[in-house]
Amino acid sequence: MVSTTETTTIPALVLTRRFAAPRQAVFDAWTKPEEISQWFGPKGVTVRDAKADLRPGGHYSLVMDESDGTHPLSGVYREITVPERLVFSWIWGHGALEGIEMQVTLDFEETKDGGTQLTLTHERLPSTLASEHHNQGWLGCLDCLQEYLAK
Repeated sequence: MVSTTETTTIPALVLTRRFAAPRQAVFDAWTKPEEISQWFGPKGVTVRDAKADLRPGGHYSLVMDESDGTHPLSGVYREITVPERLVFSWIWGHGALEGIEMQVTLDFEETKDGGTQLTLTHERLPSTLASEHHNQGWLGCLDCLQEYLAK
């Protein structure tokens, strides 16, 4: 008897956005809880209880509230190169993706005009549907970051 297993590899979700803000400011917005709570998430999301132990092996967590409920999120920082790169696990604490460990990499590149180009790579997505939902969420999140940094 021959058995085959079909596996589907979901491509990494890669988004790039340019911000008219210095690289350190963009990096800080991702790593300082008091900043994260002011912009993180798409429109309609409120972040509370943001925590970040910014060191390799350090944990972060936040709770997002929106009209459909409360969404806890947490992970561990894997790599930190200030202000160039941030790699962390991404683990939802609710719903169909609860407990599934994904990975997010943020690369912060300084542009010639003093701005920042951010490349966000979200890997280990378990399904095409999860990739589509995260794509929408990240686009909204980056829009809110753009507004926050413009203030």
